[in-house]
Amino acid sequence: MNSCLVIAGEKSGEDHALSFFPELKKLLPHTHFFGIGGDELAEAGLELLYHLNDFSSWGYSEVFKKIPFYLNAMKNIENEVLVRGCKVAILVDFQSFNLKLAAKLKKQNIEVLYFVAPQAWAWKEYRVKKLAQSVHTLFTIIPFEKKWFQERGVKSILSIDHPLLETYKSELANFSSHLLQKNKILNILLLPGSRNFEVQNLLTEFVTAIKQLRKEIKIHVSIVQSSTVDKKIYESFKESFDTVYRNEELVHALKIADFAIAASGTVTLACALFEVPTIVCYRVSFINYFIYETFVNYAGPASLANIVHNRSVFPEFIQEQSTSFNIVSQIKKWYHSEEEYLKVKAILKTTKDVVRGDEINVSHYMAQVIKQTYEKKS
Repeated sequence: MNSCLVIAGEKSGEDHALSFFPELKKLLPHTHFFGIGGDELAEAGLELLYHLNDFSSWGYSEVFKKIPFYLNAMKNIENEVLVRGCKVAILVDFQSFNLKLAAKLKKQNIEVLYFVAPQAWAWKEYRVKKLAQSVHTLFTIIPFEKKWFQERGVKSILSIDHPLLETYKSELANFSSHLLQKNKILNILLLPGSRNFEVQNLLTEFVTAIKQLRKEIKIHVSIVQSSTVDKKIYESFKESFDTVYRNEELVHALKIADFAIAASGTVTLACALFEVPTIVCYRVSFINYFIYETFVNYAGPASLANIVHNRSVFPEFIQEQSTSFNIVSQIKKWYHSEEEYLKVKAILKTTKDVVRGDEINVSHYMAQVIKQTYEKKS
């Protein structure tokens, strides 16, 4: 039986992998897939060498502490690849780990499909050279990336639809955005993140902003509580929420929301796809922010929605700017200014077109590469 390595060491990576993996598994019933993923990938047929929760870390300080674990895991994965006679690997996101692994796999004559391109344009352009040397095909999901990587030597690149388009394909097919009606209760959705530290850092400011808004505007407050966050963190704020949603209810929550207040991340693109004007907040520890400011040469937007639009569609409040005062001021600006509100809604309406790539079926392409590689190297 043929074998194929799949590495999705982060929750966002698993979400991306789920956009192609179930179909790929059906196309190649005689190929055994193994590697790193979460519960959903395991249910779809991936044999887990490690669970993605084992790799969970955020910020430079946390990563430094786990370096010995990462090195040991990489060595074990290399050994498994050799023992199983693996000839193709699909590496999903998780760039700090996967880029190093890609170089090691290339030395073993293993073809690497890298899904999706690391954001080297943001702060580590030197990584492009490694990609060009070790990757069979690079998949890009942000509009400008294909040209950017081609100009820097990566030859085989496929620009594809952003995975969220596939994830929400059925919901977006018949979706029709609603406009703000000031004579009705304002629906505000809180999306404080999927990591403990994010929710701890942001939810207090979110709730303080909500309390201030309730004094002036009739509002209904909803929150999506992530299954990856300790429930105790939400407990002290529970009286502030009118409705509590689970992760899998995100789309329903977005469809009825007038505004959202969100942690920076993939969820901001989901907000844009469902045309919800969103305030984006981001706050990390002092040491992580200091390292970022010192060593990262990137002055662009933080949220994915703004990155794909290449403009400031959503206001971003970073570090000390992520205050209840700024959140309240922005919501009141949208609520009281029809011109500002309609301007952002018009931009959001174009999001689906902005994140479309080349017309290609990713699962079929990957299946073809795997088949051809095993035929060639058998």
